Amino acid sequence: MSTEPSSAFVTGAGSGLGHDLALGLANRGYRVFGTAVAYDEVRDMSAESGGAVNLTVTDIRDQRAVRALAGDVADATKGRLDLLVSNAGILTPGPLELLDVNAIRNEFDVNVFGVLTVVQAFLPALRASQGRIVQISTVSVDLPLPFNGPSSASKAAAETLLRSYRAELAASGVDVIIAVPGSMRTGGPAKTAAALDALAESMSTEQRRLYGDAFTNFSQRLNAGQSAGMSSSEAASEIIDLAVDPKAPPRLPIGDEARGLIASIESLTPNELDEKLAAFAAPAPQ
Repeated sequence: MSTEPSSAFVTGAGSGLGHDLALGLANRGYRVFGTAVAYDEVRDMSAESGGAVNLTVTDIRDQRAVRALAGDVADATKGRLDLLVSNAGILTPGPLELLDVNAIRNEFDVNVFGVLTVVQAFLPALRASQGRIVQISTVSVDLPLPFNGPSSASKAAAETLLRSYRAELAASGVDVIIAVPGSMRTGGPAKTAAALDALAESMSTEQRRLYGDAFTNFSQRLNAGQSAGMSSSEAASEIIDLAVDPKAPPRLPIGDEARGLIASIESLTPNELDEKLAAFAAPAPQ
């Protein structure tokens, strides 16, 4: 029987939800590794965790770099990994007509192919310990809001692939679960607001005529929802409870908002949901 501490790997662990997930797992006795996007995140996390969390600046789109990191982690954990939390992701909001296709492609590179790259690289260690993969998704998979198409589509694609993985890996003893948080108070709202403002300012007169009022209404509602959401530490605690639960369901909403939204969505017919989505995109009443 192994006496090694349980080990976990968290992508996007340098800030926001990933930061709180990594610290939360370390506080529960896990030896935690993960990815960050900047060296100051690595330094700050090491200091904050007392060295219990080891991050590496890594682009999850880079297959060679991810495989090298997986090898380093395997060396440190004797080839075993108990938990992989796939958290890293980006958001590209805006009217689909106006978004650069390359920006949408990049979101899929991170949110879909980056996820696959990480899972493939760490599967040998997960299989060795009969571990678990936790995919952090979003309620926008269930509620594909206008002006948020790339996020909804990429996260839905990732979910579908992870559901396939769940079936394929069952015989190996590797479990896959999907956590679905709603709005959260992280560094995300400020970044989202800046991206929305920049896109609005770049619109031509004709584009403003077509989308301006509706897009402004969307931006205000999105920013308000994120600012009023659950804290990332609360979400992380609930996700970790799910991650360590041996009887965890395949997919579970995180937080009261997500639970309420998904319950409401499930009560609607497809036509009723489409009508509500169209209303969400409408300009605010004057």
